Amino acid sequence: MYLLILPGALFFLIYRYVPMLGIVIAFQDFSPFLGFSGSEWVGLQHFRDIFSSAEIGRVLWNTISLSMLQILFAFPAPIILALLLNEMRSELFKRFIQSIVYLPHFLSWVVVVGIFTIFLRGDGIINDILKQVFGMNQSIGFLTNPDFFRPLIVLQVIWKEIGWGTIIFLAALAGVNPEIYEAASVDGANRWRRMWHITLPALRATIVIMLILRLGSVLDSGFEQIFLMLNSFNRDIGDVLDTYVYTKGVRQSDYSFATAVGLFKGVVGLVLVLGSNYIAKRMGEEGVY
Repeated sequence: MYLLILPGALFFLIYRYVPMLGIVIAFQDFSPFLGFSGSEWVGLQHFRDIFSSAEIGRVLWNTISLSMLQILFAFPAPIILALLLNEMRSELFKRFIQSIVYLPHFLSWVVVVGIFTIFLRGDGIINDILKQVFGMNQSIGFLTNPDFFRPLIVLQVIWKEIGWGTIIFLAALAGVNPEIYEAASVDGANRWRRMWHITLPALRATIVIMLILRLGSVLDSGFEQIFLMLNSFNRDIGDVLDTYVYTKGVRQSDYSFATAVGLFKGVVGLVLVLGSNYIAKRMGEEGVY
């Protein structure tokens, strides 16, 4: 039995735990030519540089703003869809809708951003519809106007991930005894009251756990999606911690500073998970542990 576990254990050891040794770079003036042992130790200098950087305030604000918008709009979306699907009487139609909304989850962000770019560019389908149907004379710069950047990011996240989240919440609803709904109907409860007093309480534990995990990644806005959407017009409001780390680490070869930012992100995420889990348990809700 232990031999069957060995391949998976080796995978996690080599690709998950061994790379964690690289955090020592955050405390060094690292050079690839000198290696870990030859690079000079600088202690917490890079962390001091983070908080003294002229750009870190803007980058942090962009990151937190995007994450809060995703929590505000993208997080409730699968809950609402799961509630709607749960009320459908046709099981076949319910499965069909569930499959349709789940398919975008398997697309890479390259494909998703490519689809949105084709639809929203100056000569794209959306601008053609606006011109021919609504008589607009000029194209709308969806991809170049900074005001559209954050709404588009949130819309892409909803379209891509709403199906995945819906499955999680529908799985939680599968454990609800149908006789409870029947008893509520006999007592005169309408569909809204059944949803409010039976369905939502059944989802509460799952919602709390998912929210705790989401809060833990509040500084993780999604590198690939945002990197693909960035251009010279929206960089000021679209540059987040992940793209900032890429710029510092890859383009400017400042590996130590980039590692320090990544470690800072991880520590903040851990504190947020522990803090939100503690608050949830103090309020009588289920926690992650």
